Amino acid sequence: MVKSNKNINIIFSAFLMLSMTFLASCSKNNGPTYGRRTAGNPGKVSAATGAELNFDLEDTTQFTVVKLKEPAKGPKLKYIQGGRAVLGTQEQDVMAFRDNAERTVTIASFYMDETEVTNLDYKEFLFDMRKRSSPDSVRRLEPREDVWTEALSYNDVYSTYYFRHPGFNFYPVAGVTWEQANAYCKWRTAYVNELYRENEGLDSTMSKNMLIERGVVLPNYRLPNEAEWEYAAKAMIGTQYLDENQENGRIYPWDGRGVRNPYDVKRKGRQGDLLANFKRGRGDYAGIAGGVTNDGDIIPANVYEYPPNDFGLYNMSGNMNEWVEDVYRPLSYQDFEDLNPLRRDGTNDEAEAYRTSLIDNNYRVYKGGSWRDVAYWLSPGTRRFMHQDSATNHIGFRCAMISVGADDM
Repeated sequence: MVKSNKNINIIFSAFLMLSMTFLASCSKNNGPTYGRRTAGNPGKVSAATGAELNFDLEDTTQFTVVKLKEPAKGPKLKYIQGGRAVLGTQEQDVMAFRDNAERTVTIASFYMDETEVTNLDYKEFLFDMRKRSSPDSVRRLEPREDVWTEALSYNDVYSTYYFRHPGFNFYPVAGVTWEQANAYCKWRTAYVNELYRENEGLDSTMSKNMLIERGVVLPNYRLPNEAEWEYAAKAMIGTQYLDENQENGRIYPWDGRGVRNPYDVKRKGRQGDLLANFKRGRGDYAGIAGGVTNDGDIIPANVYEYPPNDFGLYNMSGNMNEWVEDVYRPLSYQDFEDLNPLRRDGTNDEAEAYRTSLIDNNYRVYKGGSWRDVAYWLSPGTRRFMHQDSATNHIGFRCAMISVGADDM
């Protein structure tokens, strides 16, 4: 029996060696074998023709392949993995707007600023624009500081200090219009890509398309669209178990049904701490002085003041409302595509149907709730709108960017 097993092992070994020789012969005769190709690992020869690939970017006489080093990602951005989502309000529609019924969509992966754009961020923007634009153009980009002035209150001090004093550097910028927010996004795109160009030692005369082909230019910073913003705010990845199961929905960007920290293990801070900066009731912006679990923030707070959600994003509820890309229409949820929904204009829902001057293509959606809003507006599914040239002391913004190549390294 032992001898029989020994013979079997010898035969198997011989068969294995013959098989390897045959495969090697096939590989030699039929050319190189091909495995899975990615942008980060394109192989050494063309998968289509078998020709040897050229990776020398300076050699313009041959077809050149750019090997992606790493996905292009700008500073301050958090990666938001896309997927299926149920968007729409999960709060009772107490305002009877009926403008955001639940529906299932899919959102592509993207990046989003971890915080709202701060006063310091915006000061940097204005400083650089003074070197690029006329004084009149720069004045049109400055935030409106008079948004703090009220006829029957004494908030004038914030008109003088909120944007300019260094003590407010890391507070969210206020008094910016939708148009100004878009101007900031365009400037940031150009500025960051200039730095990229310098760090890579690239010729400053190279066109944008040439930079894109080399994989060294960042996609545009932009305002997130409404669907992206709502998806990122809910951060439902924090409720998942056993693959695609989710244990509950989320009224707010954190677990639980209330606005206080229900336990002190998962979230930073003490049990009972408020998880957002908002108005608790009529005349109550901060709670009673000395209360250890009151938010204590009478106006907007430092952008890192409250715990981030499960995507690592701060203040997706409270602190400041935020502009998004979309034009407002009450019935957008009926018309949206179910893949990366966005409303650019009044297609299928023209303004004339509403017979009001408050709905046209110049009115943009804002989301999130703010320091001066009650808890109802903290739910990511709620939505409001304002003219794109208007500014207030409770609307700011953050930037987003598409994800290119993050899953192909």
